[in-house]
Amino acid sequence: MAKYILFDTETTGNQDDDKIIQFGAMIINQDSSLEVFDELCSTDVEIKLEAMEVHNLTPDMLEGKPKAVDTSFYKTLQEININENYLIAHNIKFDLGMIQKEGFVNNLQLIDTLRCAKHLYPDMPYHRLQYIRYALDLYKTEKEEAAKLNITIKAHDALGDVLVMKLFLSKLINKCREMYPDYNPIERLVYLTQTPVLIKTFKFGKHKGKEIAQVAQEDASYLNWMKKNMDLDEDLKYTLDKVLKTDNY
Repeated sequence: MAKYILFDTETTGNQDDDKIIQFGAMIINQDSSLEVFDELCSTDVEIKLEAMEVHNLTPDMLEGKPKAVDTSFYKTLQEININENYLIAHNIKFDLGMIQKEGFVNNLQLIDTLRCAKHLYPDMPYHRLQYIRYALDLYKTEKEEAAKLNITIKAHDALGDVLVMKLFLSKLINKCREMYPDYNPIERLVYLTQTPVLIKTFKFGKHKGKEIAQVAQEDASYLNWMKKNMDLDEDLKYTLDKVLKTDNY
């Protein structure tokens, strides 16, 4: 039976040399039973102050903790690292990249709830997990869900974010059933994870709020400058390539 591994990491920062200092995870079986993981881990990399500001984890909290590869979650993940199982995270590219730094070689099918949110809720102005938490009223049921699992909810905490992700995953599955009734919803989420998103409007910069297709017609030179000079995510690169090649959107 397939297993669904929802996970989140807290890290020393978001640069190439940064490492994991907390795992939060739930492994859900098809019979709805689950395992919960909430583990701190030590590293030789210093925690950046900007990271502490977000997750409130400090060096003294990591003293005596195992390395990431020695945590129960990492060992369990290695044991179930097969193609019939699903690895799920919000912005999975980041979290998967972090565990790959620890030597993990992925064989799991991937579901990125961030990219799926962009596909299935295109009119939502932001797709950050905490924004979604309030936009879809997930906060109204999370306390009851946390009590069932004996979880304490903390903002920007790995396990707290996984709990929100679990509630959001149910929303995504229902949305898939509504929009793609002829498809298996989990398989569709895997497909959407692999499919770049065509973004409608700018959410930043001097053209914030404008449709990208309109900007392509009025200020194509700016979009070409963005492509050459800015570190753009895959979805925005895909969108700019599309709108600069065609007048149709």
